[in-house]
Amino acid sequence: MLTNDQERLIEATAPVVADHLDAITQRFYPLMFQRYPEVKPLFNDAHQASGSQPRALAGAVLAYVQLRRDPQRAREVLATAISKHVSLNIQPDQYPIVGECLMAAIGEVLGDAVTAEIAAAWGALYEELAGLLIELEAHRYHEFASREGGWQGTRIFRIADTRQESAVIRSFILEPEDGGPVADFAPGQYIGVRLSIDGEPVYRHYSLSALPNGRSYRISVKREADGRASRHLHDKLRVGDTIELLPPAGDLTLADGDEPLMLLSGGVGQTPMLPLARQALAQGRQVVYLHATQNDEHHAFGDEVAALAAEHPERLQTVTLYESASEDASADHVGRIDRDLLARYLPEGQPRCYFVGPQGFMTSVDSALAELGVVDERRHYEHFGPSRPLETA
Repeated sequence: MLTNDQERLIEATAPVVADHLDAITQRFYPLMFQRYPEVKPLFNDAHQASGSQPRALAGAVLAYVQLRRDPQRAREVLATAISKHVSLNIQPDQYPIVGECLMAAIGEVLGDAVTAEIAAAWGALYEELAGLLIELEAHRYHEFASREGGWQGTRIFRIADTRQESAVIRSFILEPEDGGPVADFAPGQYIGVRLSIDGEPVYRHYSLSALPNGRSYRISVKREADGRASRHLHDKLRVGDTIELLPPAGDLTLADGDEPLMLLSGGVGQTPMLPLARQALAQGRQVVYLHATQNDEHHAFGDEVAALAAEHPERLQTVTLYESASEDASADHVGRIDRDLLARYLPEGQPRCYFVGPQGFMTSVDSALAELGVVDERRHYEHFGPSRPLETA
């Protein structure tokens, strides 16, 4: 627990740390990877290069400084980070590594301005934050392991089947090698995947693209030209090969209620929307399913969504938007999602809107929905990479 003097020091120095937080986090990661190379596989190189991972860390630190006096709100804000940590199997003994390197980065960036007293205060703040995260993550680990078909750490799954959904997206049906049951998850969640590539561990998250069935999981992966993990999945792995899975996690789950839904996706952002749509329709809710993609060649799950619409003709409206299309393409619209298009299909009343896709797509959708009167608490989204404010795109 921080002393009164440390509380005052944090309050007095927080603006200075905030002004230099980008520089601190940019220094922090190289320093940590140099001192502790064993933790580097836990981080996506592309997110490091783009700066999204350092920005996510900076945002989490600032959020906690501002919200630590409101424990309930702090827990809500940290929920996304906790989900990512659980799907990576982050353990308590890894937190001191982060604390040591973060404090070293603060010292390097701020220099003599960091007195022994200031360093002790920020060190105590980090220990408080780490303790809260460890507590909440332990609860998540225990809860999932206690479910039928749950587990702790990693579990080996075999690729039972694959299906090419589009020119760049392939689905993988994964069954446990031990033949046991598979724990349920909340539709909309993702799962942690641990691969071995060239003898090195590589961790990624992929949305679970089908409803839970107690026997298997389905992930649907876009092959990225520079994606180390996605290229390995597409180009190297075959039916019968094995991968390791970590517990499902994520907070893009269906809110209770009976209001209509608008599900919007761009590209591979469609993967969490498929189980969300099925869950909502099973509950008897009205659903508008709007999907945007490049063209017919890149349009995944078209047959699956059409079959779902045929099952629920009165409650499911599907809309397809191609960025570019030939004359015989099957899209309802050509171009990009904008305010006018959303206004045309937005359900009346107070709908809930869920959207996932590239950062620019989500920023545009969020802004347009806000202009159309959809309040913040009814706009739900999740980042495939590190979380960041939509307006920073």
